[in-house]
Amino acid sequence: MLVARVVVFAAGVLVVVGTLGSALRTVVLPRGVPSSLARTVFILMRKAFRIRAGRHSSYERRDRVMALYGPSALFGLLATWVLAVIIGYEGMYWGLTDVSIRSAFQLSGSAIFTLGIERPTGLGGEALAFSEAALGLVLLALLITYLPSLYGAFSRREAAVTALEVRAGAPPSGVEMIERYFRLERPEKLNEVWTRWEDWFVEIEETHTSFGALTFFRSPQPDHSWVTAAGAVLDGASLLVSSIDIPHDVQADICIRAGYLALRRITDFFRIPYHRDPHFPDHPISVRREEFDAALDRLALAGAPLKPDRDRAWQDFAGWRVNYDDVLLSLAGLTMAPIAPWSSDRSLQDWSPPLIRRVAKLRGVALPSHSFERA
Repeated sequence: MLVARVVVFAAGVLVVVGTLGSALRTVVLPRGVPSSLARTVFILMRKAFRIRAGRHSSYERRDRVMALYGPSALFGLLATWVLAVIIGYEGMYWGLTDVSIRSAFQLSGSAIFTLGIERPTGLGGEALAFSEAALGLVLLALLITYLPSLYGAFSRREAAVTALEVRAGAPPSGVEMIERYFRLERPEKLNEVWTRWEDWFVEIEETHTSFGALTFFRSPQPDHSWVTAAGAVLDGASLLVSSIDIPHDVQADICIRAGYLALRRITDFFRIPYHRDPHFPDHPISVRREEFDAALDRLALAGAPLKPDRDRAWQDFAGWRVNYDDVLLSLAGLTMAPIAPWSSDRSLQDWSPPLIRRVAKLRGVALPSHSFERA
């Protein structure tokens, strides 16, 4: 019996330490280090929300249901942390003191919620009660301080997404954005867009890997999405530098690079497979040549001076697009983004672990043994 109590006590310590480590990696650590416990909670919650949303339901219903997914999973994670601490300390109380399993559970619950309905005896039991009460307060305080940072980052992200509607329409389109600036005869103002969105990409790379839950927080407007907004800006910049015969704006190049690096880092956080060093035409893009030609025809009607060699323009556009094509479509599917041209309209909207493996095989990407099964 003594051996069993020692083993259970040690197991309880491991559970509590693992839970605290999960909380620190999720809330405190300022880098994208995913927690296995947090990942499991988000996966299970996502499965439940997908069942509730319905596979064949309208987008409007799925959007209403999935809007609650991110916040619900976050509070579900807090509940999981608390439950894990209660179970861990229950094992420690049972292993250290001469009480039954039920009494150990009552001691643990009373301590973490500071209810005082049960009090342990002995110095060891009292020390456990004090440490558990302190840990419960720490977990609650971590979440309380986490939420303002999370919603501050969400607010800044969505302000830019909403402002983009004025320039690129809703749903956003890179073609429409370039078209509008030339119809207004202000193409030089596009430099301001590339500068602002370079900063935006830098920020979402940091926030969406430090606060992974933020990826699943949906926009206030059903037809808005941070993923489709990113795609529209990247497509607009790629069209400009590849196909429009105006003085080259190096800021557009920098914006594209900032964008695809940010999307790749977020994709890495969720361990989604993609080509690390793609080159066109060895790695084809999802945009077809006829779609590209139709876009250039629209821009020509808007007064945009096109480069004379369309074949070369297509090669240059595809050379830029191939850097973010895979990750853009993957994130659109992961977040169930609203349909938008050249992004979520060609993504896989129903991601599941078996589908990840099939996509990885199709793309010729080797999955790591610990590959993330979609949250």
